[in-house]
Amino acid sequence: MEQIVECVPNFSEGRNDAVIKEVVDVIAGAPGVRLLDVDPGRDTNRTVVTFVGSPAAVAEAAFMAVKRASQLIDMREHSGAHPRFGATDVCPFVPVSGVTMEDCVEIARAVGRRIGEELGIPVFLYEHAATRPERRNLSRVRAGEYEGLAEKLKDPEWKPDFGPSALNATAGAIAVGAREFLIAYNINLNTTDRRYANEIAYVLRERGRWKRKGNTEPFYYKGEVVRFPEDGSYPCGPCDFVGGSFEELEKHYSEFHGGDLGRRYEDLGIDPESPSGPVFTDGMFVAVKGIGWVIEEYKRAQISMNLTNYKLSPPHAVLEAAREEARERGIVVTGSEIVGVIPFDAMRRAALFYLNRMRKSPGVPVSDLMETAVQSMGLRDVAAFDPQEKVLALPRVEGPLVLRPTFDFVDEVSRDTPAPGGGSVAALAGALGGALAAMVANLSVGKGEFDQHYGRLCSIAERAQRVKDALIRGVDEDTRAFDSVIEAMRMPKDTAAEQAERERAMQEGYKAATRVPLQTVADCRDALRLCREMSELADPEMVSDVGTGAHMARAGAHAAAYNVRINLRHIRDGEFAAQTSEEMSVLLADCDELAGAVIAEVEKVLTA
Repeated sequence: MEQIVECVPNFSEGRNDAVIKEVVDVIAGAPGVRLLDVDPGRDTNRTVVTFVGSPAAVAEAAFMAVKRASQLIDMREHSGAHPRFGATDVCPFVPVSGVTMEDCVEIARAVGRRIGEELGIPVFLYEHAATRPERRNLSRVRAGEYEGLAEKLKDPEWKPDFGPSALNATAGAIAVGAREFLIAYNINLNTTDRRYANEIAYVLRERGRWKRKGNTEPFYYKGEVVRFPEDGSYPCGPCDFVGGSFEELEKHYSEFHGGDLGRRYEDLGIDPESPSGPVFTDGMFVAVKGIGWVIEEYKRAQISMNLTNYKLSPPHAVLEAAREEARERGIVVTGSEIVGVIPFDAMRRAALFYLNRMRKSPGVPVSDLMETAVQSMGLRDVAAFDPQEKVLALPRVEGPLVLRPTFDFVDEVSRDTPAPGGGSVAALAGALGGALAAMVANLSVGKGEFDQHYGRLCSIAERAQRVKDALIRGVDEDTRAFDSVIEAMRMPKDTAAEQAERERAMQEGYKAATRVPLQTVADCRDALRLCREMSELADPEMVSDVGTGAHMARAGAHAAAYNVRINLRHIRDGEFAAQTSEEMSVLLADCDELAGAVIAEVEKVLTA
């Protein structure tokens, strides 16, 4: 598996295009990395850059970008709506593929050490890279911002992990960390009153807000702040319980609110031995940080959030809660905004949520899923949103054959070239069979007589989309399957040793070329299973489509099996040949049985 690390440095410059370009060019020109997104904000005066690559390449590109930013950005002249304390404010490393969180911690610490030693910038490690628990939370590390940094560095408790314990006047400080994938997510309101945005942000975020009583409806901030009393009692934030000790309150909090009060107090900076100041209520969502601000460019207030674990708190769930909170206050959520990129899985979850809520089938092409999520979340409200650019790990079916127009593909098959040949055509036939199963399932969803089968139809449609996509990929995979055989044929054969090595490579190539069409047979069998399921449910007016799908998938299976058999003629490994032949025979028998069952169902309807 390819090793991929994501890096998302935030630079304290969002207005000077020339400076932004110079810093970004350092990253874009670095070998072994791919620039994914550059998102400058004029009001925040901050640019978020996202890039990926191998661990070593990302580490080097990150260091060089921090170095260039420290040369170009003067924090003494910086102002903006977003909290910040350095020219490069934060530089997190995120595991994407083939790397662990521990790997990213090592990268963060190595890059942090280098920044401190070579650039003379105070470095604080945060999140998973933190060297002590109180530094995991970025907001605590950055508290006081640039203006309070000189004084903060005098405190031995805030000695940097790397670099000098003195202010770097121009570059400030930097937080370097390792974290899970963070979604920078803003929700837009139809007002320019920041109080509304803050009010809702405090409801949503994990940190919560000060507990208040009295005049709290509909504007909570108008109520009277509840503070820890001087008699040593312990009020509960989420309810009216009052404990006589921290231990008593901690037990209550665990039993009734399902949380760890010790960790909560630690995050809030409350001393459990002698609490003072306001009591905090809980926020609605874990792994959510949020504040409110006004973006003059958009002429509206925004709830600005970092979702640090979208699997626990997905953006669509946070958005729906914000919509309800806004409605209660007489305002409207006009849409939302992704800063940087968002994982495909998060977008897919959103699409499935909204499709399920409107009782529509989720078994649709990926492009349709993305458009559903984009429209449902209003992701084009204040800026463009192109899934090809903004969605990380977006599944793509690519290849010189499948991207051809239909007539071009058929013409290409007809030419005097060996590829594309029968294997590619077999995969395409199977893909059409799976597509027809999905089509009939999707056409059935929403019809009253099929309401009781909604879940089953959605499952068929989703599985059919996956089978269809696998077979489409097989169109090009089949043409590439023989490449290793061709390469082996071109190997030198002047000596006995060269001949032996060439023969070994050819045998391995033939095995690889055999496995591809065998997988096509298996995928066609899966398409037939879906046609069989659908034949039991289909409206009589659509059985012809199910039957056509079954015929196409069965034809694809038997056609692909020809490619398996012709390659087996060249393989000298008897055990491999016997196992492959047996597997193929079982698959074809399944295909014939499934196709026969579908045809019987179709004929039953058509001859009635």
